[in-house]
Amino acid sequence: MTVNEHPHPDSPESEDVESFRLRARAWLADNMPLLSADAPQVSSSELDQRVVDRARVLQRRLFDGGFAGLVFPKEYGGQGLTPAHQHAFNEETVGYEMPTFFNIPTLSIIAPTLLEFGTEDQKRRYIEGILRGDELWVQFLSEPTGGSDLAGAVTRAERDGETWVLNGAKTWSTFAIFCDYAMCLARTDWDATKHGGLTMFLMKIDQPGVDVDWIKQSNGVRDFCQEFFTDVCLDSDAVIGDVNGGWAVASGLLNHERASGGGSWYAHDGGGARVDVAEDNLVDLARKLDPADAHHLDLLGEAHTLRMVHRQVSARVSAGIQTGHYPDAAGALLRMSIGLLGARRATIGMELAGSSSVGWRPDDPTSQYGNDYLFRQAHCLGGGSTEMQRNIISERLLGMPRERSEDRDRPFRDVPRTDR
Repeated sequence: MTVNEHPHPDSPESEDVESFRLRARAWLADNMPLLSADAPQVSSSELDQRVVDRARVLQRRLFDGGFAGLVFPKEYGGQGLTPAHQHAFNEETVGYEMPTFFNIPTLSIIAPTLLEFGTEDQKRRYIEGILRGDELWVQFLSEPTGGSDLAGAVTRAERDGETWVLNGAKTWSTFAIFCDYAMCLARTDWDATKHGGLTMFLMKIDQPGVDVDWIKQSNGVRDFCQEFFTDVCLDSDAVIGDVNGGWAVASGLLNHERASGGGSWYAHDGGGARVDVAEDNLVDLARKLDPADAHHLDLLGEAHTLRMVHRQVSARVSAGIQTGHYPDAAGALLRMSIGLLGARRATIGMELAGSSSVGWRPDDPTSQYGNDYLFRQAHCLGGGSTEMQRNIISERLLGMPRERSEDRDRPFRDVPRTDR
C-alpha cells in the first residue's frame, strides 16, 4: 500500500473530536486486546524479542485500522488529524494493550525529527515504515568520553568518494539491540568549531562494521546498549539536514525528547498515565503494610502532590509549546519535572517498603521498590540531566547570561579533550 492509498475510508478530514472518539472506542473494543497482568513489559530484566514482535504486530494493527500516526501528515502514512484527536484516542486506549515499545524514541522523538529536518524522499521512505510497525529507531548521541557534552562528539565520519565512512563509539542507547535504524551524530569537520563540525546521519544498524552490546545496570535491568563502529559505509543520502549542520538537527531532536516527558502527541499514550499507575502502586503498598501509619500517609500525600504538580506543569507547557506561546526550549521544564518526580517517587517507595526493599525473595513483589531505588538517579540523567535543564531554563527561557565557555570559538581539533 502506498502513502497516497493509505487514508482510511472512515476517517474524513473534517471529523470532529467526539465523533472520532466514538469511532475509536468501537474499533478498540473490536480489535485491540485488553491489557493483562502477564503481558510482556517494556522495562524489564526479562525483556526479549517477544516484546518487540508483539509491539510490531499491534502497531501494524493500528495502521491497518487507520489509527496509527494520527497527527502525522497523510502523505507520509498518517491520518492528518490534530493533537486533540490523539489525546482523545489516548484516553480511550486505557485498559488496552498498546505497542508502547514504539513510543520512545521511535514515534515521539525520531519521527518528529524526520518530519522537521528530513528531505521529502527521507520522509516518504521512513515515516510510513515506522507507522506501519516495520521499523524501530534509536538515537546514537552519547559517547563514552563525552558525558553530557553532546557537542563534544568524537565519533567521526569521513568522505570517501560518494560515501561516508563512520568510526567511533556511542553509548546509553535505549534498546538499540532491537532497533532497525538510528540517527547518529558524528564529527565531519575537525577545523570547524565544536558545534559547527557535526553532521547527523541516518543509518541501518544491522550492517557490517556495527557491533551492539547490552549494558547491564546495577538493578539488573538491560534497557541500554553501547555501539562500536568500524569503517561503516554510509551513502551520501544518509545525511539528514546539512553537512556540518548536525547541531541544528540534534537540538531539534532534543526538543522533541524533552517534550515527550509531558506526553507526546505523536505517541500512543502520555506520561501522565505512567505517573498515575506508579502512585496507585504506592497506595496499594501502604495499605498492605500499615494504612494508619502517619509517616506513610505523609509520604503518600507528598507523592500525590508531586503527581498533581507534574500533571499541571505538563498540561500547561505542552499546550504552550503546541500553540507557540512557549518556545521549544520550554520542554526543559517537562524534562526536569519528570526527572525530579521519578527520583523522589523511587525514594518514597523504598521508605514505604522498608527492609523488604533491601533484601527480598524472588517472588516478593516489593522487590520492585529496591530496584527502583537503585535506578532513581537515572530519572535525572536520561534524556539530558536535570542540571542541564536548569541551564536551558535560565538561559533560554529566563534570559540569564550564558556561563563562560572556553571551547566555543576555536577549531575543535584544538579543544582539550578526554579522548586523547
